[in-house]
Amino acid sequence: MSSTGIGTAMGRVLLVCDDSAAIQQLTEGMQQFAITTEVCVDFAMALGLLNRKKFEAVIVDFGMVRADELLEQIRLAPSNRTAVTFAITDPGNPSRFDVQPNFVMEKPLSISSVVRTLKAAFGLIVRERRRSFRCPIEIPAAIQGNGEEVNCRLVNISEGGLAISESPVLKPGAQVRVLFTLPGESVRFELESEVCWYDDKGRAGLRSLTVPSEQKSILQQWLATKLEEDLPESVARQFRKK
Repeated sequence: MSSTGIGTAMGRVLLVCDDSAAIQQLTEGMQQFAITTEVCVDFAMALGLLNRKKFEAVIVDFGMVRADELLEQIRLAPSNRTAVTFAITDPGNPSRFDVQPNFVMEKPLSISSVVRTLKAAFGLIVRERRRSFRCPIEIPAAIQGNGEEVNCRLVNISEGGLAISESPVLKPGAQVRVLFTLPGESVRFELESEVCWYDDKGRAGLRSLTVPSEQKSILQQWLATKLEEDLPESVARQFRKK
């Protein structure tokens, strides 16, 4: 297994393939879109990675044994069930899909064909990235619990949770309400959250339990904008009209 990548990653892809030429073309193509690649040539190891790590996309070479089974397992992996899926096929050896991938790439691959497919899939990959994107931030916030409201600092936020500092003592498993206003927004967020961890430095991680629909939409758009700000110029240029 090997890993390649760049500084600002717009997504992480698990590439399950043992074809060295295809691996090189795919990793080079993904670098053009600021996507990091983790390469795995073993079915069991790939399955273990899917159960331990979050990937925005998974590419499976159907020339490998048990490739279709791996495609099924992706949808059973809690962290990766919504990942964008790609199948690499060989026209000389037609593949039958029990689980339909989002995209199919036929051998022989070329950089241009890989780039075309990734360009079509890029929006889905970035949307998947947004789900787990944890945006660093430094703004005042407050915690409501047990009839009290105590000030703290919000230090990062994602669609599914947030982290705070300068927090009062919190017990893991406790439910609290976190109040804050995102920079550039007028809506005051009130998120019902569960404490996942707390340390002796006054830092805590919380999981969002309920997010009102209006606030959820605002948060998603705010996170998407922050992701776009990190989009490298070399990638943005590929989507501009010529």
